[in-house]
Amino acid sequence: MYAPPFGLNVRRSILRLLIMRVLAIDASLRNTGVAIVDANNGKPRSVYSERSTTPARCGLRPVFVAIRDRLVELIREHEPDCCALESVIYVQSHKTAILLGAARGAAILAAAENGLPVFEYSPRRIKQSAVGRGAAGKDQVAFMVRALLGLSKTPTLMPPMRSRSD
Repeated sequence: MYAPPFGLNVRRSILRLLIMRVLAIDASLRNTGVAIVDANNGKPRSVYSERSTTPARCGLRPVFVAIRDRLVELIREHEPDCCALESVIYVQSHKTAILLGAARGAAILAAAENGLPVFEYSPRRIKQSAVGRGAAGKDQVAFMVRALLGLSKTPTLMPPMRSRSD
């Protein structure tokens, strides 16, 4: 009796590595950026992106719940394989650091509750990967993301909330 060199589960795992859907999150208290990207044999394709905004008059607890709830909706709708987000960054204000950490915590909780592995990358490494240098500015990163994903609009110029990418 012939047995294939790899079991069915191993072949499925290899296929999943070649075709992977990533939920990328730029967590923030008032403007959380989200993108869903398919990586098909190393060729990225934008599936979805949005910038979720919360009003300044909204209290902190509802903001964290809103971040978590929106991410859970997106995870259930788009079924990503993993989650990527920026690691903790240096800020001069302790208050800002605590609030940013709490927003990141809401994002990580949404991913963890839904069984997604979470990968964190330093801002310098993200810029290095996208632009080629770790000290790149936001405009340079946005331009390269647009070019790499073949988008017609630069991500930072997309209107708030549920802006569909091309």
